[in-house]
Amino acid sequence: MERLDQQIRFVTEIDRLKGVLRQTMLAGPGRRENSAEHSWHLAVMALALAGHAPRGTDIARVTAMVLVHDLVEIDAGDLFVYADEEQQARQEKAERAAADRIFALLPEDQAGRLRGLWDEFEERRTPEARFARALDRLQPMLENLKVGGGTWQEHGITADQVLAKVALIEDGSPALGKYARDLVDRAVRDGLLAPAPGPG
Repeated sequence: MERLDQQIRFVTEIDRLKGVLRQTMLAGPGRRENSAEHSWHLAVMALALAGHAPRGTDIARVTAMVLVHDLVEIDAGDLFVYADEEQQARQEKAERAAADRIFALLPEDQAGRLRGLWDEFEERRTPEARFARALDRLQPMLENLKVGGGTWQEHGITADQVLAKVALIEDGSPALGKYARDLVDRAVRDGLLAPAPGPG
């Protein structure tokens, strides 16, 4: 029963992800998205958008990766994607410590496998990780469009800042990257996203 007890401790602990709020606003309920909802959404996006992944991508692995990628936010919380470098460095350290704690709740073989998926997502060295990261960057853009600009407007984000993040989408899927660039153009045209500041 020790193995089962460890697994139950893990699945009970990860339920706390439902209480971690993100910056992203949801259109229907008019509230912030939680990290568990975000992970679920990415998993379904992986299934629906699999045809836009590089040939040979293991979509089951992508799906598993997006389901575990934000578990560390139970301890570290969510950080706004446009946070400065110092905040990003602090978050990275906090997330690594969280990964050490959370995945260690599992039996050793499962802990290694799931921690490996988390590390793979972070390192972006495989087609699966790059596609998973592309979905992770695309999803908040879609939500911002649904709520009339969302966090872009709330934080004064400009098109050039968003396009810098689109590079990660293009790295994982050229087709989704092109789509994301078109979304940025549309958002600027519709007044949902401020254009890049002009010279001077």
